[in-house]
Amino acid sequence: MSTRPGPAPILQITNLAVSYGRVEALHGVSLAVEEGSIVTVIGPNGAGKSTLLGAIMGTLGSRGSVHYGGRDVMRLTVEQRVAAGLVLVPERRELFGAMTVADNIELGAFARLRRGERDALRSRDEVYARFPRLAERATQAAGTLSGGERQMLALGRALMARPRLLMLDEPSLGLAPIVVREIFSIVVALKASGVSILLVEQNARAALEVSDYGYVLETGECVLQGASRTLAADPRVAATYLGEAATPAA
Repeated sequence: MSTRPGPAPILQITNLAVSYGRVEALHGVSLAVEEGSIVTVIGPNGAGKSTLLGAIMGTLGSRGSVHYGGRDVMRLTVEQRVAAGLVLVPERRELFGAMTVADNIELGAFARLRRGERDALRSRDEVYARFPRLAERATQAAGTLSGGERQMLALGRALMARPRLLMLDEPSLGLAPIVVREIFSIVVALKASGVSILLVEQNARAALEVSDYGYVLETGECVLQGASRTLAADPRVAATYLGEAATPAA
């Protein structure tokens, strides 16, 4: 499907394809993320959602084009993409469980510190202000945190890199409903602070509630796209991902 019209997006993906051997996991996927927006990609297990993020981040080889901030980044390394403000919070969160909360957070600024950015650790205070529970648990081992706190720590660590575009892979995975609501309220607050967000989620209801625009990925292809309110009212999306009959958008 074609990407949507509008202002020059912060992220523009065109005909992206990823293969594992002879198996093509993504087939000609195109999507766009406008600056200051939340865009979600929903779909079932095995649809290729995490593969899509890996290709954008550069951890997976791919074909097609990825333009970030108006620049072709296909030849950039993962480290170069992070330095440019493209940051991924992976599904597994990949925290260092034996290290303290504070040390995990500081690792998020490693590249900035290596570049000599003296104010890099000042971002830590901003992270603690956004996530007070992390400040309270700064000296605890990350492995002792609850699921919701671990997700907050993963987000906080990512924010230390000063992202312009934050990609979130299944941030609600394994969390209780009340914690899911808290995590998604944080996502909305991040958008309000100026961070653009690409959100990959199986929890379609929550994702469509907080996002501006959405894509439905099935078997490696974008089969639907549109404003999130429109997608939520689409009979196919409502029946397949929301578990109910569609209701007209207000």
